Parts: sequence; C-alpha cells; structure tokens
Amino acid sequence: MKYLSSIHNPEVKRLRVLSQKSRERKKQFLFVIEGLRELKKALAGGYTVCSLFIEEKYELEFESITQTLFKSDQYLVSNKVFEQISFRSGSEKIIAIAESKEHRLDSFILKKNALILVIEAPEKPGNIGALYRTAAAAKFDGIIVANPKTDLYNPNSIRSSLGCLFLLQTAIASSDEVIKYLKEKEVFIATAAIDLDALNYNQFDYKTPCAIVMGNESNGLNANWLKASQQHLIIPMSKDVDSLNLSVSAGILMYEAKAKKIERKKQKNL
Repeated sequence: MKYLSSIHNPEVKRLRVLSQKSRERKKQFLFVIEGLRELKKALAGGYTVCSLFIEEKYELEFESITQTLFKSDQYLVSNKVFEQISFRSGSEKIIAIAESKEHRLDSFILKKNALILVIEAPEKPGNIGALYRTAAAAKFDGIIVANPKTDLYNPNSIRSSLGCLFLLQTAIASSDEVIKYLKEKEVFIATAAIDLDALNYNQFDYKTPCAIVMGNESNGLNANWLKASQQHLIIPMSKDVDSLNLSVSAGILMYEAKAKKIERKKQKNL
C-alpha cells in the first residue's frame, strides 16, 4: 500500500473534492463512501470500488476487505490526514471511492406485485437517506426519484441511509417520464396530498403494483402528479400540527402498504 502523509497529495485532494462537490461527483461518475458497514452494503449492491483509504493504525483490522478489493488502489493514510478527509464523527477509519450507477428508468425492474416509493424533487440529503433506510426495512421493491434537487450520492444521504441506498434498485427521471412509465406499466398511483377527495391512509387497500408518491419538503407535489394520481391519501393529525416530516409520513404509508400486502397474501393462502 502507498502511504499518504500530506493533505496536498493529489489522491487526497481528489477524495476531498468528491466529498464536497456534487458537480465533480456527476462529472467523474464517482462518489465517496465512509464506513465499513456502508462499504459492505455497496459491494453487496454491485458497486465497483476504485480506491481505498485506511488510517495507518487500522491496516490489520481491515485486512479482509483489502484482500477482497485487491484490484483497487489502496492507501494507508496518516492520522493527521485522515482527520482532514473524514466527514463524519466516529469514523470507522476506512473510506472508499466508488463508481456511481446510471439509474435509468428503462432499467428499473418492476415485479408483478411491486410496491414502489416515488419521491418528487427531494431537497434534503438526510431525508433521502432516511427514506431509503425505511423503504429497505419495509422491503419495498425500489425507489424512483423524480426531478431530484440534490445529489443521490451526497455523503449525508449515504450516511443517513446506513448504506441502504446501495441495496434498493433506483431510477432517476423527470416527473413526466415517471408518470408515463407508471401508466404504461399499469402501476396504481397513490399520492400523499391534502385534498377534499383524500382518503384516510389506513382505509386504502394499496393493491399492487402500487407507487406511493411523496412530494418535497417545502412545496409538496406538483400539479402533474396531483392530476395523475388515482387516489390521494391523508394521514390524520392534530389540528395544532401543520405537517409531518417527509420521511415520517412516507414511513407510515410504506408500512401500511406492506401490512395490507401481507394481509392479502394470508387471505389468499387460507
């Protein structure tokens, strides 16, 4: 392994740029992963790791992963430099650079009884990560991101997802493209929206295939989604509360949808 002891080393500079700048991540089709748990999930999700950076005192601790990734460029990093390149507290002393995926809509595999989460114009990386974590826990079949306003591979998205971002199939497209895709595939479109025709979320049957569509944190869903919706859903709340956090609302709907799907399966097997 090469030893890096200067913050001015080209490889160190490259890693820092990829951590901090969305434009560079998109331009180079590369992103940064910090933490062994997240790295293992990325490998399980079929991601290719290009470079590996390990704090010098932890070489033996990560011997197994370095052997697995023997084709990658590998570096031992001084403690001082690692503190500069680490972007999270409680770091596990391992950072990787990996190749991003295209996430094309036409490559999205739609199962017969699929449950899909659609997020329109998400703004906050932490919310995106939380949505992936919840969708993975609820065993959803994938996530489609429409008109994203932030980078999917933002370090905060990866961190808040606990690496689940790498495990769920993902497509990224415009809202119009996603609406067209769902209609062509005969996927039922259910939207979280405050509307006179909105149905209490626990009264809906969530027949599959079904897409649960969530709007962004500031403005909700745009007019095209509201028009395309086949059912608006509402989560009852105290009159003293204006709204729920995006990831909380989505979690409630996802688990309700999953519960209804399990119940239908049980009834079918009786």
